[in-house]
Amino acid sequence: MTAAPAEPRTQPEDGQPLARARERLWAAVIDGDEYAAVDAVRDSLDSGLDAETVLIDVIGGVQLRVGAEWAANRVTVAQEHAATAINERAVAALAGRDRAPVSRGRVTVTCVDGEWHALPARLVAEVLRLRGWQVDYLGAQTPTPHLIAHLHRTNPQAVLLSSSLPTHLPAAHAAVTACQAAGVTVLAGGAAFGPDGRYARLLGADHWAVDARGAADVLAAGPSRPRSAASRQAVDDLPHLMDQEYTLVVRSRHQLVKQTLTDLEERFPAMARYDDAQRERTAEDLAHIVGFLGTALYVDDARLFDTFLVWTADVLAARGVPVHSLTTGLDVLGRLLRDFPRAAGLLEQGAAALAGHRSPAAPPAHGGGA
Repeated sequence: MTAAPAEPRTQPEDGQPLARARERLWAAVIDGDEYAAVDAVRDSLDSGLDAETVLIDVIGGVQLRVGAEWAANRVTVAQEHAATAINERAVAALAGRDRAPVSRGRVTVTCVDGEWHALPARLVAEVLRLRGWQVDYLGAQTPTPHLIAHLHRTNPQAVLLSSSLPTHLPAAHAAVTACQAAGVTVLAGGAAFGPDGRYARLLGADHWAVDARGAADVLAAGPSRPRSAASRQAVDDLPHLMDQEYTLVVRSRHQLVKQTLTDLEERFPAMARYDDAQRERTAEDLAHIVGFLGTALYVDDARLFDTFLVWTADVLAARGVPVHSLTTGLDVLGRLLRDFPRAAGLLEQGAAALAGHRSPAAPPAHGGGA
């Protein structure tokens, strides 16, 4: 008979050990000091914080700060990548500390196909291990056919699907349906599914959790049997897909970006002087716009597109790129998609959302991509 996993120790009421641990880890990841980061998380355990708190509130909290600082243009892409790698090393350093015996069951934790933000899923996997689960952690970008083959081989009680970017929601939908068809309950989590799990419900997931603690609580309560998916198609869950706008926009993505670039050059002759790097950044921005537009068409929710546009405006403003470059791109896309009523409506509403939004104070403008 195996013993039940120990309950997480209570965080000190004054919160100071937690705050100190976060600041110490933050300093280490920004300095790129992997050894200092590992020492910080190990010392935080010795100070009285439990491993679950260190994983979620220290490492996870610092990772959220890294993302926010990148968006505000206060850390570089290289610093962001280094910080993520160091946080992953810090998680590995905690593995095996306060190990709980397997006393509950087996689950699979993975990212949906195309999703390379793996740290949130790794944190979930480690928290579940602390709670006594046997966890198969598959990491980033797991192709759905390979995931299903793994589920047939291991027969877990549930699969936990993680996604951070909403553009992966169509792939998540396919994974949800395939896992349920294999008879496995699906628990979805991650920023892609919306702050309240609205897209997890829309796509038919059996459960949704806001974070690793929530996922552990759902599993502890005993997840329900998977929703039947034997013959279900995407249009059964999302009947608006019958209009084919999503399919046509996604299939035309390359042409839309190319034509929008051409039309923008006609409006802004200065773009003819862009170097290759500036043109590449502009094309990437336009590709992201079309990608999020397609996802908003898939879930039929303007809020997804509006939220992305406002976030993009803030990111560009932090880099000195004026918001009118974004609104002009929306106008050009709207003209190209005038025969697609839902897409045109999303673009029009997105432009209105930008018009009513004021970005934080930005540094002086410089030449760059739209």
